[in-house]
Amino acid sequence: VAIKKMSLQEEMSEELAVNEIVVMRDSRNPNIVTYLDSYLVDGELWLAMEFMDGGTLLDVLRAVYLEEGQTGAVCRE
Repeated sequence: VAIKKMSLQEEMSEELAVNEIVVMRDSRNPNIVTYLDSYLVDGELWLAMEFMDGGTLLDVLRAVYLEEGQTGAVCRE
């Protein structure tokens, strides 16, 4: 599993965290990381998710240049 830690101290962060949980919980698709559970730990929300060994999407985008058509195909999927 992977754990995503979200601070709940910032304005609007609770609402964003709830929205993220709802979207991940209700989205069952092989192209979307599977949400497992969430925990409140010392003022942080920890989201337990399926581990993806390719790294974060941001890591991939930093390592690979995508042409406009390729970006569109990724977004469509």
